[in-house]
Amino acid sequence: MIKPKPFLSTLFNFYPKLLFSTPVIPISFMALTQTRTVHSDPPLNDANNDDDLLCFNQQQDQEDPSSSSLGETPSLIGSPGKYLTGESLVERAWAHWTKLGRPKLIVAPMVDNSELPFRMLCRKYGATAAYTPMLHSRIFTENEKYRNQEFTTCKDDRPLFVQFCANDPDVLLEAARRVEPYCDYVDINLGCPQRIARRGNYGAFLMDNLPLVKSLVEKLVLNLNVPVSCKIRVFPNLQDTLKYAKMLEDAGCSLLAVHGRTRDEKDGKKFRADWNAIKAVKNALRIPVLANGNIRHMDDVQNCLEETGADGVLSAESLLENPALFAGFRTAEWVADNEKETIDGKLDQADLLVEYLKFCEIYHVPWRMIRSHVHKMLGDWFRIEPHVRDDLNAQSRLTFEFLYSLVDRLRELGARVPLYQKDTSSARSSNEGVAI
Repeated sequence: MIKPKPFLSTLFNFYPKLLFSTPVIPISFMALTQTRTVHSDPPLNDANNDDDLLCFNQQQDQEDPSSSSLGETPSLIGSPGKYLTGESLVERAWAHWTKLGRPKLIVAPMVDNSELPFRMLCRKYGATAAYTPMLHSRIFTENEKYRNQEFTTCKDDRPLFVQFCANDPDVLLEAARRVEPYCDYVDINLGCPQRIARRGNYGAFLMDNLPLVKSLVEKLVLNLNVPVSCKIRVFPNLQDTLKYAKMLEDAGCSLLAVHGRTRDEKDGKKFRADWNAIKAVKNALRIPVLANGNIRHMDDVQNCLEETGADGVLSAESLLENPALFAGFRTAEWVADNEKETIDGKLDQADLLVEYLKFCEIYHVPWRMIRSHVHKMLGDWFRIEPHVRDDLNAQSRLTFEFLYSLVDRLRELGARVPLYQKDTSSARSSNEGVAI
């Protein structure tokens, strides 16, 4: 039985050989519809592994309309502004954030999971900004195939943070210059806590080398036209965290996303994010600050913004199960305590999966990403009908036809698991009753 590949092993085991054995449409950075993503060490792809092929609808010509605008100029999706002229750093940071509409509901960077089709699905359901998956700066500069296949965007994919991991300022700058016309921030990953980051000396393990972190930020700030943002984890000691955040601001960071867990607190279900630490960072800095951690539904969004004073929130794992989170939908797991206040939202994860697959037919991504999203979105359904999951795992080569038929099978079996919304009419009538 074939099981979905762990996303980190996929991310970090890459040979500098062709990732996908099927022909793909040639893509340049002038493209409007195709994008790129990158992993930390070129994924070790088996030439016979069909999950590493780019998805195509076999009924469509590969020269489909989604790629018809490859020759257009990048000006339509935004060109770098003259960001480093004029007002003070803090004023510029806020001017840029305001120009983007001060987005509050943001898709967090997720390896192999925050790719273009998923970002577009989340944007449809309320996300107002999004991060790419983490891109490995050295591989991004060295490997054209890696660039072309792992980072993709389109004109509607804005505001967009493009995130890199790095430990060499010059290499990071070279990578960042390739994407700056296509994004609103170049983001530095300073929060990855995984062992691969320890071995590669990047992510949260740069917390042991703050002079290097400062040099990474300063290198980009002095040489890019697009603003620089950073995403960090907190230190166990609050004062260390505040000094760290202040150093980043002084180095020129224009926006800071703070994950309220330490480097050692990897399990989000076991360790609650420390919103008090995020609040302290927000109070200490003058630039926009985003909060990351404990965002499972819109009540969490509201509570987090109120408790931390943050300028926006990031959600990751919860969005994978429920990409409509920011539109006010929640899974049954977060309904139990207030069932009387919630109603069937007339939307379910199978509906969302179908919409995601439609985006994948436009913006082609590796099947491994699609397989991962199928398992995440239909996890509750598979627990009811495990034999359908087994059939999915037995497929070495996925097709859109098979996945659409899988959804149809689940519906025929009566396995629907609804998403819920707050019953605003009930709350309104209750309030009216009090007023009377």
